[in-house]
Amino acid sequence: MDLSPVLVGLLVAAPSLSGSLLRIPFSSWVDTTGGRKPFLVLLFLSVLGMLGLYLVVQFFYPDHMSRSLYPLLLLFGVLSGCGIATFSVGISQVAYWFPQKKQGSALGTYAGLGNLAPGMFSFLLPVVLASLGLNGSYLVWLVFLLIGLVLYYFLGKNAAYFQLLNNGLDSTKARKTAQGKYGQELFPAGRLVDSLSISAKVWKTWVLVVLYFTTFGGFIALTAWFPNYWQSYFKTSLMLAGLLTAVYSILSSLIRVGGGAVADKIGGEKTAALSLGTMLAGSLLMTFAHSMAPAVLASVLMAVGMGVNNAAVFKLAPKEVPQAVGGAAGWVGGLGAFGGFAIPPLLGLFVRVDQVHGYATGFVVFAVLAIVSLLLVILLRKK
Repeated sequence: MDLSPVLVGLLVAAPSLSGSLLRIPFSSWVDTTGGRKPFLVLLFLSVLGMLGLYLVVQFFYPDHMSRSLYPLLLLFGVLSGCGIATFSVGISQVAYWFPQKKQGSALGTYAGLGNLAPGMFSFLLPVVLASLGLNGSYLVWLVFLLIGLVLYYFLGKNAAYFQLLNNGLDSTKARKTAQGKYGQELFPAGRLVDSLSISAKVWKTWVLVVLYFTTFGGFIALTAWFPNYWQSYFKTSLMLAGLLTAVYSILSSLIRVGGGAVADKIGGEKTAALSLGTMLAGSLLMTFAHSMAPAVLASVLMAVGMGVNNAAVFKLAPKEVPQAVGGAAGWVGGLGAFGGFAIPPLLGLFVRVDQVHGYATGFVVFAVLAIVSLLLVILLRKK
């Protein structure tokens, strides 16, 4: 389509726009109805978006992919990204199922294993492209989404309190029963607006937003940006670029599981500080890496730092904002994940200014974010 680096950055980031901003209302919706309804709505919208992308590619690729299709691709990309917003819905849903002492491990496992998909698909996509072509690849991904929608429809369950409400109990009786009989410890603040309002008034919510913007927003951004980075800067093959992106993404996701357990043992603040320091080291090394070996090492350091901090943030959320977990998860997950939309165009600007080393110097963005986040963690510990 002969797009500029900035337009490419905007296009690959389009799903992250809806995937991040929709986390705010949909995660808060969990506090009023449980996670099942918002999860299903988001998956359905994502199916519509992927269906639209498949049809565009089926009927226009490759001979008629003109710039006039760019707005349509953006629209379907935004719809496809609705599925990303299920993450924060799931965070709230899982949080209500588990007691405080197990929040780190439970949420780390949910988020870590759940986030394996970007890395797996980064590796699988070149293989599927080679065997099925572009339209076949979109069809496969559409089938994946439909399977997920059906599985969740039959298997997705709300926590005890919400199930009791749906069975006709009033909120007081449902709370007492869920607490006494099923051991539920966390309960919602009330209406969607109440949950958002209460959590918004807690300053620690906004600290967690910045931390999550840095590492999870950064994670989404790099998963989308790395294939372009490896191919354009180091002239790797599409297959190798996909493999290197998969290593970063899968490592960042898997280590989140262990990061949650670490946060349960030493605390979320200490875990966040250590992980952000690791990310800072990796981003600085990446900024000055002009050969493959140090760049790969730097990407591993960034994966470790980002993954562990992501776990630490959601260990901290139920602790710091227990009165409105859904609202807090919405603000943190929504505005935090917005980094996946905001960062790729910034990286594209560095390439536009310096087409030789812009791919490397762009990582100074991550270094600055890591430093700011470290300072905020220090503030969080002191308060």
